[in-house]
Amino acid sequence: MLSVENLRSAYGRIEILHGVSLEVRSGEIVSLVGANGAGKTTLLRAISGVQPVTAGSIRFGQTPIERLPSHVRVARGMTQVPEGRQLFAPLSVEDNLLLGAWTRRAADLKPDLDRVYAVFPMLHPIKAKPAGALSGGQQQMLAVGRALMARPRLLLLDEPSLGLAPKLADQIFTTLGELKREGLTILLVEQNARAALSIADRAYVLETGRITLSGAAADIRSDRRVREAYLGV
Repeated sequence: MLSVENLRSAYGRIEILHGVSLEVRSGEIVSLVGANGAGKTTLLRAISGVQPVTAGSIRFGQTPIERLPSHVRVARGMTQVPEGRQLFAPLSVEDNLLLGAWTRRAADLKPDLDRVYAVFPMLHPIKAKPAGALSGGQQQMLAVGRALMARPRLLLLDEPSLGLAPKLADQIFTTLGELKREGLTILLVEQNARAALSIADRAYVLETGRITLSGAAADIRSDRRVREAYLGV
């Protein structure tokens, strides 16, 4: 579904990604593991079109998309849940959800709203509440729900458990597993490497802008270097 080859990206004259290559197959959860500053968020932003690339290619399905604007990538089935959620705080929960479907203005959105409320039942009773008044866990559910409103085939998730209590983080990961079983493909960046690798099919380790290790998530989880660097074992 997604193929990234020799991707380079920079902020000004400082290159952050140094020829990154990876792939995500349809129906997978693929985790991207690495320390803070490794370039994980930059990579997701480059894939979604928010961050310019200086070299390399990104193919979504069979289509090169590295030169397409981000809203076109959304319309083609790729959506990102950004780090920090980036909700529209003064707007209601439901208005935030509706904004997630802005590329589908002519569509009947009620089935999509019903689906999000089924995935995250906690949001329905507070659908008129301002997003900025929600708890951290509720905001993360809303951020994922807003992305689902675009009907993505590929969901890019950046640090979904950041700042959440362990019980709420577990709930988010359980939901990601359910979405995968429904057929959604997920590329996951997550600070909790243990949790990320436990739900993933495959994984990549990114260090200082380069992929240093890749393979089945179970193999990555048992790798001595990964265990020492990211799992505290």
